[in-house]
Amino acid sequence: MRLLLAEDEEMMAEAVIAYLSYFGHQTEWAEDGLTALDKALSNDYDCLILDVMMPEMDGVSMLRQYRKGGGMAPAIFLTAKGAIEDKVHGFEAGGDDYLTKPFALEELLLRINAMAKRGRTILSDKMVFSDLTLDRSACILWRGSASSPLSHRELQLLEFFMQNPHMYFSANTLLDRVWGIDAEVEQGTVWAHISYLRKKFETLGSHAVITSKRGIGYALEEMT
Repeated sequence: MRLLLAEDEEMMAEAVIAYLSYFGHQTEWAEDGLTALDKALSNDYDCLILDVMMPEMDGVSMLRQYRKGGGMAPAIFLTAKGAIEDKVHGFEAGGDDYLTKPFALEELLLRINAMAKRGRTILSDKMVFSDLTLDRSACILWRGSASSPLSHRELQLLEFFMQNPHMYFSANTLLDRVWGIDAEVEQGTVWAHISYLRKKFETLGSHAVITSKRGIGYALEEMT
């Protein structure tokens, strides 16, 4: 796979690149956010690995600009910050995963491989539910002529719901089916991504809703 690592700590970057190269991944390095943004928009990467605190432009702002520019590669944040609000900001910007420093290189490799594997299952066609059309190849949600871009993880979550409409799934089930059984993420991550999708449904004026039942889970439904 072709990866982009945005990390301003040279020793950290060298260690990550050496480790990933050993396992056959071609990893390019950017030492600041502006350079990372330029590389990401100019090249086709399978995954972005982004430090949050970088000179010139922080990782969250960089990813937000990348998504606005049409970039769809999945992104993993690396940061010393571990507070839930920092994770939320990263996900809202279009991030797909989050590793808090210090982290094991083995775990980073597992997450990259899992994300790339899930990304390859995304088909170049469209799904329809109620008045919504999900363009999986472009990672965009449409209602008529109005559209809303989706993060890689939002796409996967909505795709799963559209494949299984009117069925309730617990947060744990969604974690296993969308994030992967080995993903070390909390149930709050599911709630956050469902909240993002709900806001996008509302912005588009859709009749589709993600309902919840206490103790049961979440389901994709249509308002009557």
